[in-house]
Amino acid sequence: MSTTPTTAAPSGAYHASPRDMRRILFSSFLGTAVEYYDFILYATAAGIVFNHVFFAGMDPNLAIFVSFGTLAMGYIARPLGGFLFGHLGDLVGRKTILISTVLMMGIASTLIGLLPTTDQIGVWAPILLVSLRLFQGIAVGGEWGGAMLLAFENSRKESRGFAASFAYMGAPAGTIIGTLMLSAMTMLPDGQFLEWGWRVPFILSAVLMALAIFIRMRVSESRVFKEISAKSEAKKRRVPAAELFREHPKSLLIAVASGLSGQMAQGLMGAWAISYAVQQAVLVQTEVLNLKALGGVATIVMIIVASKLSDRLGRRKVLIAGNIGAMVLAFPVMGLLEMGSTVAFMLAIFLGLSIVQGFTSGPYGAFVGELFPTSVRYSGTSIGYQLASTLGAGFTPMIATALVMAGGGSLWLVACLWIAFSGMSLASLLAAKDRSDQDIEQLDGPAAAPEPDAAPSEAGKVSARA
Repeated sequence: MSTTPTTAAPSGAYHASPRDMRRILFSSFLGTAVEYYDFILYATAAGIVFNHVFFAGMDPNLAIFVSFGTLAMGYIARPLGGFLFGHLGDLVGRKTILISTVLMMGIASTLIGLLPTTDQIGVWAPILLVSLRLFQGIAVGGEWGGAMLLAFENSRKESRGFAASFAYMGAPAGTIIGTLMLSAMTMLPDGQFLEWGWRVPFILSAVLMALAIFIRMRVSESRVFKEISAKSEAKKRRVPAAELFREHPKSLLIAVASGLSGQMAQGLMGAWAISYAVQQAVLVQTEVLNLKALGGVATIVMIIVASKLSDRLGRRKVLIAGNIGAMVLAFPVMGLLEMGSTVAFMLAIFLGLSIVQGFTSGPYGAFVGELFPTSVRYSGTSIGYQLASTLGAGFTPMIATALVMAGGGSLWLVACLWIAFSGMSLASLLAAKDRSDQDIEQLDGPAAAPEPDAAPSEAGKVSARA
């Protein structure tokens, strides 16, 4: 099993060697990609498959609504996973938890692919579907925080934003793979697709799970966590989640609120818009899925651009710009969806998913990692991110579907919802401080040092390069 050598800079900061850092970044990216392949695969199938397979016989609109309700169950479970695995991650380490989360997700997704239909076992089919979705939610709840922190805590200060973004890049990468797999299956005749074709991507989760576990077994724990664990004689008696709520409530609130906009973009454009385009705009589902996958590629590019900018300008400035962009683009994106054409849908995905999510989510990992000390960082980032995910994305497809019906088919109410959530994220960022110019050890101290708009200082950059 590999160890992770660290390199000391004159400033006192430590980071992984370049070779081990590449392994850590790949592990962060791959593990999250596998988790979100499974999680988003379900979200996509909820819009075009489950209403026919598990909720057949209902009114079409009601079937879609109920299908998205099962999707929401996974999001409800995510904060529970954040609490559970955040607590354990702050006690026993990041790596151990990350192996467990991938294993849980792979098992749940494979079982979904093998699940009998309602016609075969009656009401037990949707009950088992919801149960497995809850299991998925708990697993993904502990994934992102640990994957992000392994990269975050081992990276150089001047590239911390980019390193932390690898966990977020895994989400659209997993989306691309899952969407293309499902898209390939939709080329089958409708009967075969609904009978067995949709199951293939879920069953292949077992292979991806094995690969992710193999890679993560070769990555060691972050140095800063090992140091604080060695110093803490009473670590087994600590309750990190309780410490988080007692000593860092403002930071947790900022972590939740600042993540709402990016999650809203995912819930709307990554799940609901796919169903809307197929059911309401009557576009070809294979084409819609392929365009969504193309949007995932563009999202990765935008995440890279935004996270790189955050290392130069500071996280807060980039996230503020992203949220203002979301508010400006909400009505134009909904207008494009209403047009019902392939070109308009492609442009809506690029603007609403790739650009908005890229700039509201790319720097988010490093931003929330810098809000908390090492002792509660896994709990703080996981709980904050997962609560934002539940509130911003979990119920969005259901709410958007209801708003479309309330608006008589118009999407203006959906645009208003998006603006409201982006406004909450913007307000939280305006109340936050930027700590991107501090070394990892300094983040364990008071969170008051930099001015709100402070970007990484030139002096800090020089000392880190030395």
